[in-house]
Amino acid sequence: MEAKGPTAEIMIAEARKALWVMVGALAVIWTIQIANWVSGYTLSYEYGIQAWNPASLPDIISAPFLHWSWAHIEANSGPLFIFGFLSAYRGVRKFLSVTGLIILVSGLGAWFTANPEATGAGASGVVFGYFGYILVRGAFDRHLIDIVVGVVMALCFAYQFAGLLPQEGIGWQAHLFGFLGGLAGGWIFRERNRSRRTPPTPPQQQGSRSALLKELDDLGL
Repeated sequence: MEAKGPTAEIMIAEARKALWVMVGALAVIWTIQIANWVSGYTLSYEYGIQAWNPASLPDIISAPFLHWSWAHIEANSGPLFIFGFLSAYRGVRKFLSVTGLIILVSGLGAWFTANPEATGAGASGVVFGYFGYILVRGAFDRHLIDIVVGVVMALCFAYQFAGLLPQEGIGWQAHLFGFLGGLAGGWIFRERNRSRRTPPTPPQQQGSRSALLKELDDLGL
């Protein structure tokens, strides 16, 4: 019988990595917030997303690390940590790929659809991306635990869906496209390496098959 110990150990190791990755990510975001606050939030203005401004396209990468106030970063930090950890605990490498896709889809979506007179910044687009990814990952990977996690998160954080609707003064475009990026990430980065192998033939059947082949050979067939 195949031992399950190594698999459990690998999952625990990946979960530990996921925990420290999210702690490190929050540490970076809060450190940037201090510098941003000291500068009067000029970093958010300079490196946030300005829709339809070609010079602002590189800011798609920097905008999720910037916020507009302490209340803004506090509101994002909790969901970012929870959803980020749940997105990463099965594999940090895949998580980083999913994160890159979410940032790209969320940022480009906001760049194409947001108000050109406004500047968008904040990690909420990534938060909604992780949320969407968690909801569908279990179904695409066919993992019962992840399906249960997705259902529980959908029920516990159902209020998050309101952030996908148009609202004045909120970058809902980044939310919506981040969420769609998370859904796409669940499909694109789904597990594909589960090959269905034919079970080995039991020894009794192998003997019967050999005898049958011998008889056919004797008959000249």
